[in-house]
Amino acid sequence: MKSTRLTSFILVALVLGLVTGWWVHSAYAAPQAKAIAANLSILTDVFLRLIKMIIAPLVLSTLTVGIAHMGAKDGGASLGRMFGRTLGWFIVASLVSLTLGAVIVNLLQPGVGVGLALPAADAATGLAKTAFNLKDFVTHLVPSSIFDAMAKNEVLQIVVFSVFAGCGLIAIGPAGAPIVRALDAVATLMLKVTGYVMYAAPFAVFAAVAGSIATEGLAIVITFGKFMGGFYLALAILWVLLLGAGAAVIGRARTGGLLKAIREPFLITFATASSEASYPKLLEALERFGVPNRIASFVLPLGYSFNLDGSMMYCAFASLFIAQAYGIHLSLAAQVSMLLLLMVTSKGIAGVPRASLVVIAATLPFFNIPEAGLLLILAVDHFLDMGRSATNVIGNAVAAAVVAKWEGELGATEDGPVLLPA
Repeated sequence: MKSTRLTSFILVALVLGLVTGWWVHSAYAAPQAKAIAANLSILTDVFLRLIKMIIAPLVLSTLTVGIAHMGAKDGGASLGRMFGRTLGWFIVASLVSLTLGAVIVNLLQPGVGVGLALPAADAATGLAKTAFNLKDFVTHLVPSSIFDAMAKNEVLQIVVFSVFAGCGLIAIGPAGAPIVRALDAVATLMLKVTGYVMYAAPFAVFAAVAGSIATEGLAIVITFGKFMGGFYLALAILWVLLLGAGAAVIGRARTGGLLKAIREPFLITFATASSEASYPKLLEALERFGVPNRIASFVLPLGYSFNLDGSMMYCAFASLFIAQAYGIHLSLAAQVSMLLLLMVTSKGIAGVPRASLVVIAATLPFFNIPEAGLLLILAVDHFLDMGRSATNVIGNAVAAAVVAKWEGELGATEDGPVLLPA
């Protein structure tokens, strides 16, 4: 399916899903609407499982081969340099997104006088609450078994193994050539499978949007209008900052071309509220844009663990919103401490729906904020997850293009230049 046709089908599916969901919510009682939404979710769940089926072998093959090719070029010297540049960009982007979320929520005060019945402080949320533990965080980075990591789609653990495997292939030289060729073939196969899976994307988009609207209705958007509007305003500002920073490095025309290149993965992620849903398509889009495979396959897996800009912003925004709703005043020092804690605990967030809520649930007790406050935002979390997940795509795409430019390897795009508005 051609890129433009798939984009059109996804947009049509979005509109049809919105209309269908509104009709179901209006025509059926709540239990029936939930049952219909549950049946629709089968399409979305199958699509996401198809995507997850691809991710582990795709990350393992592309990253390992990319590192091996780097070693063939300069003995591996570029690996450390590229890692340093990538990590530096991620840290700055993380600080910007967290700080921006805290600034906007403090300026708009969406939780003050929210007018909703506050859940009891001891109300159960249904989310696992795990306090941050440095030992568990560090040891979790290293897989006990690569097969277990691939079975669970632990992207960060797969990255760690791939780095070791890639460096090992550099060390053994020509003896590793058959392995490199085999992994190259695996990567090509996975990208071909991705093309087949994308045929199901419009159906998954339709089901995801229709199911959400059928359950919650459009009225929920009005009830939480200030909260949702404030967050999307913060996201819009973050988009401007990320794209502006990207334009400063790769140029305004190339940044416009990048937006055009990633429109499909952006739409897929927005509709399904899952960053993982677009990973294979985003990798393909970046290569088409001119980012070499070895760079894109290195930056993206790291980005999906360390550079989820939208998700990090939401963690800060939602945590402070809940504090405002309960009338809990947090000093500047406490808010800075919260941002630093989120800077660490948000790393490794799974790129799947609702993962940010688990991080928030683990953060609130540190500042004596009732975890039950999460119940305030559960009703609209899916609509916010759509925006924050799509922001993750933009952030990682810009990061990959910037690193490629810094490495002097950002090639020509298949599409013509697209200028951003002056």
